[in-house]
Amino acid sequence: MTLPTRRNLIKKLQSAFPRGAPFDSQALAKLGVYPALVYHYVKSGWLERLGRGMFMFPDDTLRQEDSLKFLASRVPDFHVGGKTALAWRGIRHNLPARESLSLWGKRADLPAWFRERFSSRYTARNLFSSRLPKNFGLQPLPETPGGVLVSVPERALLEMLSEVGGRQGIEEARNIMEGARAIRPEVLAALLKNCRRVKVVMLCAQWAKELDLPWAASARKAVVNMHGQSRWVFRLKNGKVLILKP
Repeated sequence: MTLPTRRNLIKKLQSAFPRGAPFDSQALAKLGVYPALVYHYVKSGWLERLGRGMFMFPDDTLRQEDSLKFLASRVPDFHVGGKTALAWRGIRHNLPARESLSLWGKRADLPAWFRERFSSRYTARNLFSSRLPKNFGLQPLPETPGGVLVSVPERALLEMLSEVGGRQGIEEARNIMEGARAIRPEVLAALLKNCRRVKVVMLCAQWAKELDLPWAASARKAVVNMHGQSRWVFRLKNGKVLILKP
């Protein structure tokens, strides 16, 4: 391939992939750029290797949204959840300027290039049963309809509560939950019915009652329907004990 032809192909790549977006060898192959040519482009400085089979344009700055969409195309059930999803949907409490992204999905390792550029934590936990329809409570943000999936407030709230006593502090979680007054009872009920962690269901119901949230009765009903449950006791990392009554 002559130099002009290679340069024309690079221009084609620049038109196919937006600036700030990562791309992989499969996407390059679809444009006729196969491993030998990829190697040449990397060696010549026309492409930058992020990791095995992953690339970006040199001197580019990866955008968070495009990077998240890239991960979503590779990791099953990948989505933005928990405290981050609540904040993105307007439910927050004194959010730090550089808060770590709360990312969820099936068991996987976030690539080093992503972790180096974006502060994040990844949770691979089956919080809900397989009876819950796929992607229930997951939607892109209204302003980015083609963007990465983000938990709706009801799902994000339960994801955050699942981390209480571990990554998530109690006081902050309660403060955030106090602002979640527009929770949809029917959506929350479906999620609580299919939640696999008793702690989350009981914590949601107890705090909703204590905070006098308008949807507390719906959460309480989910606990009542959990026949045979006794009080739940959990020792926190700081030595304190959290007791949830049925």
